[in-house]
Amino acid sequence: MLGAVASFSAMAVAGRELSVEMNTFELMMYRSIIGFVVVNLLILKLGGFAQIKTDRFVMHFKRNVVHFAGQNLWFFGVAVIPFSQLVALEFTSPIWVILLAPIFLGEKMTRTRIFAALLGFIGVLIVAQPGIITLGAGHAAGLGAALFFGLNVIYTRQILRYESVLSVLFWMTLMQSVFGLILSIPGSIPIPSVEGGQWVLVVATCGLTAHYCLTTALKLAPASIVAPMEFVRLPFITFVGMVLYDEPVVWAVGVGALFILGANIINISAEKR
Repeated sequence: MLGAVASFSAMAVAGRELSVEMNTFELMMYRSIIGFVVVNLLILKLGGFAQIKTDRFVMHFKRNVVHFAGQNLWFFGVAVIPFSQLVALEFTSPIWVILLAPIFLGEKMTRTRIFAALLGFIGVLIVAQPGIITLGAGHAAGLGAALFFGLNVIYTRQILRYESVLSVLFWMTLMQSVFGLILSIPGSIPIPSVEGGQWVLVVATCGLTAHYCLTTALKLAPASIVAPMEFVRLPFITFVGMVLYDEPVVWAVGVGALFILGANIINISAEKR
């Protein structure tokens, strides 16, 4: 999960830099095509294509539709609102996972998990400051991304009962390459500049490492434990925004982060017992 945190943070910086050259559909197309090439090389090295053969195409399709939608909303939010606000809104996603895991995955809902979800949600509200900060399209995109990401975690854990991590990555990059291409064609696909091409490579590489780390974590532990561990990304991405883009750091970010991290610690401690 620490690998996923680092990868998603790098993607946020690259996504903002690329927002002046291409829209989110085009970015997702380039990212997925490069990722597809890399995944195929890994498959050849690690045992061949027999391991990605599947009879659960519908499950892969459902997972990739929600992930593609969430990722496009996330890249839009990266470009228009401060990193700390976007990540805070995005962090309603683990709360959805905790609440939905019993329904979709059969994981037990405990009082501790409910309390952790509530505590984390309070922290998110403190950071987002609804009613104090003017909310716009970027904030709506962040909330929408959180919902789709929550569903993606649920569907990923479902499919990992039957499929390998490489199979999930293969079908993700293939399907999302097609989704991105179809949605990019109407606007004429741009060729990135030299600098833009470098940022595209960052997005593609970190997209793969992020999902490899996340899917591996989900294979090793329950979704309601894995997802809240990403909360450590909030203070980290806030620092990145401050250093690179002069985004202001306000008291609410620190206080909200304490609530969120506290919820994470409570949830993990209870699970270890």
